[in-house]
Amino acid sequence: MTALQRILRPAFWRLDDWTSRVFGAAWNPLYNLGALGFFFYWIVAISGIYVYVFFDTGVTEAYDSVAYMTEDQWYLAGVMRSLHRYAGDAMVVVMVLHLIREFAYDRLRGARWFSWLTGVPIILLVLASGITGYWLVWDQLAQYVAIATTEWLDWLPIFGEPVARNFLAPDALDDRFFTWLVFLHIAVPLLLLLALWLHLQRVSRPRINPPRGLAAASFTALLVLSLVVPATSHAPADLAKVPTVLDLDWFYLGFYPLLDLWSHGTVWVTAAILTLTLAAMPWLPPFRRPAVAQVDLDNCNGCARCAEDCPFNAISMEHRTDGKPFDREAVVKDSLCVSCGICAGSCPTATPFRRAAALVPGIELPDATLAALRDRLDRMADADGQQVYLLACEHGVRPETLQRPGVAVAALPCVGALPPSFIDYLLSRCGAAGVYLAGCAEGNCHFRLGDTWTEARLDRQRDPGLRKRVPRERVRCDGFEPHQSARLRRSVATFLDNVRELPPQEIPSARQLGARFGRAHGDGGVGSS
Repeated sequence: MTALQRILRPAFWRLDDWTSRVFGAAWNPLYNLGALGFFFYWIVAISGIYVYVFFDTGVTEAYDSVAYMTEDQWYLAGVMRSLHRYAGDAMVVVMVLHLIREFAYDRLRGARWFSWLTGVPIILLVLASGITGYWLVWDQLAQYVAIATTEWLDWLPIFGEPVARNFLAPDALDDRFFTWLVFLHIAVPLLLLLALWLHLQRVSRPRINPPRGLAAASFTALLVLSLVVPATSHAPADLAKVPTVLDLDWFYLGFYPLLDLWSHGTVWVTAAILTLTLAAMPWLPPFRRPAVAQVDLDNCNGCARCAEDCPFNAISMEHRTDGKPFDREAVVKDSLCVSCGICAGSCPTATPFRRAAALVPGIELPDATLAALRDRLDRMADADGQQVYLLACEHGVRPETLQRPGVAVAALPCVGALPPSFIDYLLSRCGAAGVYLAGCAEGNCHFRLGDTWTEARLDRQRDPGLRKRVPRERVRCDGFEPHQSARLRRSVATFLDNVRELPPQEIPSARQLGARFGRAHGDGGVGSS
């Protein structure tokens, strides 16, 4: 699996980069695949309701009613039928891309297993919705799909009588069968909506609506396609004849040729293996999970900022248990924590200026403590005030590729894990000329919201915000794909030149630095994580 991910991941890095240049990061369809899936679902639902108004549930009436929509009322009902089909096809496309992309970026293991596992029945329900829809048209394609499906289902001893018996002769099929099909075609999408709701239960602030511009562009593309290439039917179904030439919808019916080439048992075994393998992927290979965030009640005042900022609903606010004069305390749900550290970045007690007592914030990662980060940054301090601190996300450009004179590099689990007070500390106490935060590409944060919260904190629009005394021109935050190390190096070099041209800021002397950090001035210089 990891070998396959190593092949897919660089391809998606470059594809993400290209689509961002074409559409812009905010409108990048690859960053909005889940939201686009919801959008196409609603198009399918609304167009389906309109089409249902004209649909008649009868052996002969079904085909005639669809023909009326396609030919007589092509300008509205026909367009709605086409939208219904093409939006359904688009839903399959974004679903498959979303699955492959999340796999490539390894966003399925650890605490993220739930979203992946609940996505498996979504795939099956989407396919079932589309297949039952093709039956309702009752043309030659529907006849082929109905017979092939029921014969495949009859291979399993789950029905009292073979379902395929309904299609042995023209007089074997009655109108009640189509009534049952309509019920099925309505019930399955409702179950799909329930599955989509369940799929998002462990995600904070899920994106279920794409940007308006992207939604408008997607709908316009589907509408134009519906007008230029309207959905049409085959000839009416005739159970006395075997259809020979069919135009398959490969998005939903792509596996049907296997039912003709393989035995039904082989297809069942193959489908079962693929489904089980897909469901087991979060545990293949076993995942070595990082330590989850821990709460220190001595420093937690129950402010709830960590719970507000957690991207995966891993923190809840509960009644106080230690007798301190606060109403609530933060509680970490170990099974949901992804060890991103964004909670530590939001904690108001996470200040590096604390010297009288140990730097222990109300919540942080035990394997990436802020005290250890401060000590590492202290060792990198350069007394001449000409150095830039580059704090890079571990899931972006590899920090070891960014070393250069005048730049001190440190890695973070996520840029959102850095409290804004650390930026103030680096500029005012460590003598930094500037601070550069390098996160994931805009809109593609590995932990979903790290880049968003960081930008809001730097702009003082979200607590804890960057202090007003911090010169904003000495701070920069930008996002990069992992393969964009050259672009990041150029950006940092430009930033370094710019901040060195700024008027001098008040910084401690070399002697003060040495006394503060308990070392001689000669021990400073460029450091690494």
